[in-house]
Amino acid sequence: MDGVSPVRPTVQVVGRRMDAEHYRLRDFLTRSAQPYEWHEAGTPEADGLLGSLGLTDATLPVLVDGEHAYAAATVETVARGWGGLRPPRQAHYDFVVIGAGPAGLAAAVYAASDGLSTLVADRDVPGGQASYTSMIENFFGFPEGIGGAELARLAGRQAEGFGAELVLLRGVEGSRLTGHHDEPVELTLEDGSRVTASVVLAATGMDWRRLEVDGIDELLGHGVYYGAGRSEAAQCAGQKVVVVGAGNSAGQAVLNFANATAHVTMLVRGDRLEKSMSAYLIERIRRHSLIDVHLETQLTDLHANGDAVAAVTFAHAGGKAETEPVDGVFLCIGGSPHTEWCSREHVLTDSAGYILTGQDRLADERFPGDCWLLERDPLPLETSRVGLFAAGDVRHGSTKRVAAAVGEGSMVAALVFSRLAELGVTL
Repeated sequence: MDGVSPVRPTVQVVGRRMDAEHYRLRDFLTRSAQPYEWHEAGTPEADGLLGSLGLTDATLPVLVDGEHAYAAATVETVARGWGGLRPPRQAHYDFVVIGAGPAGLAAAVYAASDGLSTLVADRDVPGGQASYTSMIENFFGFPEGIGGAELARLAGRQAEGFGAELVLLRGVEGSRLTGHHDEPVELTLEDGSRVTASVVLAATGMDWRRLEVDGIDELLGHGVYYGAGRSEAAQCAGQKVVVVGAGNSAGQAVLNFANATAHVTMLVRGDRLEKSMSAYLIERIRRHSLIDVHLETQLTDLHANGDAVAAVTFAHAGGKAETEPVDGVFLCIGGSPHTEWCSREHVLTDSAGYILTGQDRLADERFPGDCWLLERDPLPLETSRVGLFAAGDVRHGSTKRVAAAVGEGSMVAALVFSRLAELGVTL
């Protein structure tokens, strides 16, 4: 998908809730802030819709957008049909941002508004982890709150309005930082497109941390999911679900399910929620009659009925184990940084994989090594490679909050000009 299109009229989707690929399409629509109505396959509504379109025997899922229907719909075919998946328009950019989360989008808005040719590339939809959050209630300037996906959609449109180019559903597959500080960075996108950049921002964020439970891989998309988008709450009305996690994302997910009349069991490894969750969420969780919180508890087993999850076993700190029937399990257990590429490019990270910048990098005994080629110290938020910056959740020491990520991205946009001046680039 290229760019952030204005929201289209509500689309209709026929599919199976427990199918992994159907879930991926539903998740894509939700996190793109695209309204849709879901019709479970085999229901009278679904059969009537397919029959009216002459698609009774069509391969599911089917997405209906006005007069056009996509049979065997995938994220890629729908995005292409909506005008996406075009290659970058230029061969060289002043500034390339890898990652379209809050940090990356903020950097793009401010860089493009100051006249820099700017490209943003992401292998997913805009928003990063924030796109899974149905309502951010403590973001500056939104007293009624704003959904994470909607915030990302608006930020993307704002960046495009200033001239930034967004290339989505295609991340950066390869990179080459040359041995000369005055040469551009070479980047290869996942579709094979190649571009160069004078300055690069790594705002690659994090991915969900994987839970080590036997049989989990076979049940992913079949009742077990990483994250919990808004789309799932309505699908689980009246059902029993388990949410694993204790951060704000987990708290928001628990409330979404309970407000949609699902019965929620929340499994928390720590001894209290206050360690990792905002007070306003904790208070609402404690007041809700459909939420049961288990502290110092871990998920230990998943039980299947056919190819779908049917029950879970969880163990308390004292050794007591319980098994409960469930209709869905949602894992919101924090993340690990997208920095698998750093060792290849000799970018310094901490022991957990987060990118070192600023004073943290200067204090590392591995710096400057063989890759720092200037006499000056690195700029704030600059990594151990000249002209490569890092911001947001992927950066060591960052505050894992949307507002903090936006601030860091905005700061990088200002620092880009210092680097461009070194290169003799005039605007």
